[in-house]
Amino acid sequence: MSTVQSVTRALSILNVLAEHPNGIKITTLASELELSKATVHRLLATLISSNYVRQDPDTERYKIGYQIVSLATHFLNHFDIIEVAKPHLTKLSNDINETVHLCIEDKGQALYIDKIESTQPIAMYSRIGTRAPMYCTAVGKVLLSGMSPTKYGEVVQEIQFNQVTTHTINSAESLATEIKLVKEQKYAIDEQEITEGVRCLAFPLYNFKGEIVASFSVSGPVNRITEQYLHDSLKEKMRETANTISRELGHLHSL
Repeated sequence: MSTVQSVTRALSILNVLAEHPNGIKITTLASELELSKATVHRLLATLISSNYVRQDPDTERYKIGYQIVSLATHFLNHFDIIEVAKPHLTKLSNDINETVHLCIEDKGQALYIDKIESTQPIAMYSRIGTRAPMYCTAVGKVLLSGMSPTKYGEVVQEIQFNQVTTHTINSAESLATEIKLVKEQKYAIDEQEITEGVRCLAFPLYNFKGEIVASFSVSGPVNRITEQYLHDSLKEKMRETANTISRELGHLHSL
């Protein structure tokens, strides 16, 4: 298939800018893209005129423009999983008064596509559109559990097992053992693996083919999301929510 070089280069610029939320200088951008500064400057000027890129007047760094946010918001607002899940996740969040996240897998990472905020004084910091590693998040482990052996192997091969906290899984072997457990119990727990003092429980969402297409989680400080609360009450409330959403997505079986 033929491609238009200028369009390909413009999209490459947007991809690089997305990886630098604090902005990037044109010299560094040109170097990363292996293009001349003149070419990059010309492409940036076009992208700026359409609001896809903006330049910080103080630092002269280039950043993603607000038109991208507009497009992303439009897409997310019309994304079936979000539309189906949101009322049920909102009901769950209101019931337990904790932060709820909805995630999908994208490029080997957990991508946050929706969030229902808690009114608790200590809320979990996160943003829609951000990504998280698969191996040390409850949502990520659920998504890994639904992958084919081939896809799972490809994703795990790319993981760098950084010791984020003292509780973090630090090897492919340990992760495999954890994912086996997740498959058996149909849920995953992040036991302070990505943030010290924060516990997270996640459940899968299935489509009509029986495939895990998303995962949702409840996060909170360990003094609120205690092990007893998690197993005595929270787990069943989330299982019920998972079954309700999955049924609306066409899944016929219960967790």
